[in-house]
Amino acid sequence: MSTLEALLLGLVQGLTEFLPVSSSGHLVLVETVLDVHQDGMLFEIVVHVATLVSVLIFYRQRVTRLVVGVLRGRGEELRYAAKLVVATLPAVAVVLVFGHFLESLFDAPWSTGWFLIATGGILWTTRRTAPAAFGGEPSFAQALVIGCAQAVAIFPGISRSGATVAAGLAMGIAPTVAAEFSFLMSVLAITGAAVRSIPELAAVSPDDFGALAIGAGAALFSGIAAIWLFVRLLRGRVFYRFAYYVWAVGAAFLIWLVAR
Repeated sequence: MSTLEALLLGLVQGLTEFLPVSSSGHLVLVETVLDVHQDGMLFEIVVHVATLVSVLIFYRQRVTRLVVGVLRGRGEELRYAAKLVVATLPAVAVVLVFGHFLESLFDAPWSTGWFLIATGGILWTTRRTAPAAFGGEPSFAQALVIGCAQAVAIFPGISRSGATVAAGLAMGIAPTVAAEFSFLMSVLAITGAAVRSIPELAAVSPDDFGALAIGAGAALFSGIAAIWLFVRLLRGRVFYRFAYYVWAVGAAFLIWLVAR
C-alpha cells in the first residue's frame, strides 16, 4: 500500500465511521476500485483504533466523568458502564463464532454492495421513529438490543452507527442520547478487536508501518470532524436521508462490479 492510498483510506475510514454509511463498506469499495490488496484486517483495525481515539477526544468530558465515577464506585456511572458491557457482548459472541467467515466477506465485494443497500433500508425506518424519539439513557434490555444491532453491523456494508442509532430510535431513545451510547459502545468493541490483532501488528515491517501511521492519522482527524457533523445532523432528525446516499453507492458499486 502506498502512502497516498493509506492517506485516502484513512480519510474514508474517519469520515464514514460515524456517519451512517458504513466505513467498512467504503473501505472495501475503495480498496476494490483502486485494486489495493491487504492481507487480513490489520489496516482496517488500525484505522478503527484511530477513530476510537476520535471518540475519546470528542466525548472527553463524558468519558472522564464515566471513568472517574466507575473508579469511585458511583452508582450512575457503574450502571452506564455495565450497559456498555452488556451491549458489547453480542458482537463478541458473533466474532468468536463467525470470525473467519466475517473476515472472508471483506474479500467478497459483491456482498458489500448488497449490505450497503440493506443499510439504506435500516436508515429509512428512522423516517418514522426519529420524530417520536425523546427518551433518555437506554435500559439494560435496550442496551442488549442495541448491542445486537452492532453485531449485525460487523458485516462490511452495514453501518455500525446507522444500525445502533436506528435501533435506539426505534425504542424511543432520543437521537443524541442514542448516538452518545453508540459511540461510547464502540470504544469497547474496537479495543477488543485491537487486542486480538496485537500479534499481527507486532509482525508489521518497517515499510508497512509508515503507511499504517499515515492512515491512522488521517482517520483520527477526519473522525473528529465526522462526529461533530453527525451530532449536528441528528438534532435535525433527518437521519433517514442518508438512505439515499447508501442506496446510490451500493447500486453503483454493484453495477461497477458487473461492468468491470
